[in-house]
Amino acid sequence: MKRLIPFTALLLAGCATTPIPTLEQAKSLHDRLIVLDTHLDTPLHFQRPGWDFAAHHDPATDLVQVDMERMEEGDLDGGFFAIYTDQGPLTPQGYADALAFARKRSDLIDTTLARYPKRIARVTTAGEARAAATAGKLIAFKSMENSYPLGEDLALMREFHDRGVRLMGPVHGANNQFADSATDKPRWHGLSPLGREWVKEANRLGIVIDASHSSDETFDQMLALSTAPILLSHSSARWASDQPRNLDDDRIRALAAKGGAICVSTIYLSEMHLGPERAKLFEAYEHMDTMTPAEQADLARQWRALDETEPMWSVDFERYMQQVLHVIAVAGVDHTCFGGDWDGGGGFPGFDDISALPQVTQRLLEAGYSEADLAKMWGGNILRIVEAAQANPGE
Repeated sequence: MKRLIPFTALLLAGCATTPIPTLEQAKSLHDRLIVLDTHLDTPLHFQRPGWDFAAHHDPATDLVQVDMERMEEGDLDGGFFAIYTDQGPLTPQGYADALAFARKRSDLIDTTLARYPKRIARVTTAGEARAAATAGKLIAFKSMENSYPLGEDLALMREFHDRGVRLMGPVHGANNQFADSATDKPRWHGLSPLGREWVKEANRLGIVIDASHSSDETFDQMLALSTAPILLSHSSARWASDQPRNLDDDRIRALAAKGGAICVSTIYLSEMHLGPERAKLFEAYEHMDTMTPAEQADLARQWRALDETEPMWSVDFERYMQQVLHVIAVAGVDHTCFGGDWDGGGGFPGFDDISALPQVTQRLLEAGYSEADLAKMWGGNILRIVEAAQANPGE
């Protein structure tokens, strides 16, 4: 059962002579919060040969950043497990292939989680998430990263809603039939006509709109059109690095003004160092389901070796926390959350997987944020927005 212990009581129980929290004190508080992440790419690991979501995974021989063992240790209670589909051609065959893939990935999430009914609960509402936490279970929402698999048939949004999807983004790394991507040249200058209908249907179904990967114009139009608050599931602040994937302060303020939240990511706090060797490893990473366990372990060793000589990001924990504190200062504690992009390229040396999350709690406590503030940022704001979407259907 999750329950908050006043931090002052933690200090008195630990070391009453200093106001600076120890990591152990921060972990104790962190363990009692509902800690959620809005973008988990972990499903790409679910069908790896010989791999078990509930097992222990050695970072030296396995690249996974989220598993049930680490979740149950109190670092992460759950979040949104992503149905990610790579962008393909905007053709009937491209749509059909993508839809088949997305359905298969959705089924894979379901069958994997169904193996552990006493340990993790599939949820579709904030109430179900809170009930799971109270019962001592982990929490699994589903999300859809890139609506490309829907083709031009918005009726498929109902299908994926029925499959449990409660967070959905229109676009990924390239423009599609719904919207412009942050990392492509403008085609629609925001949403397409079909994309505007996509927003209405998301509102009608009670699906939270995810603006990560959307261009600035797409973001602006979704924010204006949506009748419910929207999320950025894994985005960083442009203040930290002038990247098109990041959000500028004025847009963060506009997002907060309409009740939404930015879930701070660990990516694009610097240029991404994607040289030929890293690109080759990334390609292999996305196809680990075709590898033997020995081949998977060899890929991990190559990845770790490259990290030593050519890290993917020029970032450390201090820089990450500067960004977190900046976003809180701009958006406020009611509009900040976390989406590290775990298992999708997130993390950096010293902040490698979800076992590092209590470090963030410690630093936020040092910065003067209360346990009530932390409860909002780690999970409360996300659940509030899920509730708002479901309570505020469109016409």
